[in-house]
Amino acid sequence: MAIATLDTVVLDCPDPLALARFYAQVLGGEVKETTDGTDSWVELRGAPGAPLAFQSAPGFVPPAWPAAEPSQQFHLDLTVPDLDVAEKAVLALGAVPLDATDRQRTFRVYADPAGHPFCLCAS
Repeated sequence: MAIATLDTVVLDCPDPLALARFYAQVLGGEVKETTDGTDSWVELRGAPGAPLAFQSAPGFVPPAWPAAEPSQQFHLDLTVPDLDVAEKAVLALGAVPLDATDRQRTFRVYADPAGHPFCLCAS
């Protein structure tokens, strides 16, 4: 029997609203800001898959790819129907290629604007 269920994947970042807008463009969904007037927590709602939220982290240092130190900790795998089309779109939104030169593989690695690694994976 499970002890818990996954509620939300939360990404620490320097600018939660900007990163939420990036992922809204990539995944769809609606950006929902906090109602307390702070920008320390922003959610992405209505996108397929696990819910995402973005939390302000003063002093945030993005993980290194693929270096073991400091550890990357985790990354997101995003399934797409066409790698070339998806790559063009995420680069236009501010993603940075980390390991995307091998065109024979079924995945390519990028960093979002805050430096979190994510993969575009062929469906």
